[in-house]
Amino acid sequence: MDHRKLGATGPKVSAIGLGCMGMSDFYGPADRSESIATIHAALDAGITLLDTGDFYGIGHNELLIREALVGRSRDNVQISVKFGALRDPAGGFTGVDCRPVVVKNFLAYSLQRLGVNHIDIYRPARLDPAVPIEDTVGAIAEMVKAGYVRHIGLSEVGSDTIRRAHAVHPIADLQIEYSLIARGIEDDILATCRELGIGVTAYGVLARGLISGHWSKDRSGAQDFRSMGPRFQGDNLDRNLALVELLRAIAKDIGASVAQVAIAWVLAQGKDIVPLVGARRRDRLAEALGALDVTLTPAHLADLAKAFPPGVAAGGRYPDAQLAHMDSEKRKRA
Repeated sequence: MDHRKLGATGPKVSAIGLGCMGMSDFYGPADRSESIATIHAALDAGITLLDTGDFYGIGHNELLIREALVGRSRDNVQISVKFGALRDPAGGFTGVDCRPVVVKNFLAYSLQRLGVNHIDIYRPARLDPAVPIEDTVGAIAEMVKAGYVRHIGLSEVGSDTIRRAHAVHPIADLQIEYSLIARGIEDDILATCRELGIGVTAYGVLARGLISGHWSKDRSGAQDFRSMGPRFQGDNLDRNLALVELLRAIAKDIGASVAQVAIAWVLAQGKDIVPLVGARRRDRLAEALGALDVTLTPAHLADLAKAFPPGVAAGGRYPDAQLAHMDSEKRKRA
């Protein structure tokens, strides 16, 4: 397994991380035993970075990771946790709270559920518009000093917020969506991260399965939040699946799967970028790991650039109501 360093101050992690969200939430029912087997397979393959959120399954995901790590060396695993999203008993989202007092409360519960004495990277899931980012990061910095957190990360925030946060405490990485069809980070956020020595952990590298080569029009379910995503609806889905066929043709020429080429493209965008793959099954994980063996030549990258120029996707990456509250989208709306 290759490794990459998350920014100037962050940890060295596996070149690919495992996003565990879908094992507990949002993508419909998951198989608990297969989820744990997938985490074990990831660790055995050399993946060290496990990404979760305390609100994934309302604590379920952290408990699942705890179970999967029984008997494993804590020193060989880096756990990244997002906090701040508020949910109700029905599973609905009710807002974001990143006040200093709740930062420490959320952290205490995560440490207990995970069964660990520290979290490697702790980050607010979204910017709380009612709380200055300096206050939130300052509270996490206190937890770094106390030994409960090793590094501070951010998620889905724009350049101004990144700079303000970094001025309070060094930021290890920004977690943000980045893929062949979600390239908003290239406008200015990526440059800001590189200027400040901040790494990027890229989620949605397969656009939540849309550009995996496995998605079809009949794949949807009432419990699958992707059905509410603009890119998975109506004519948008038809147009986006047509893009996947372009990717399939390029992948055939390369001699790799569609998913492997999509992941390899993210890997090729810089050694400071670590893609997170949301595999819920061992076969999907094995396919994703194959991206590490894919070498994209300048000709391949040119073909991909031609087929997937910025803004090529039909529909937004989240519903408009959610995008309106995302700090990382502010510059685009201005």
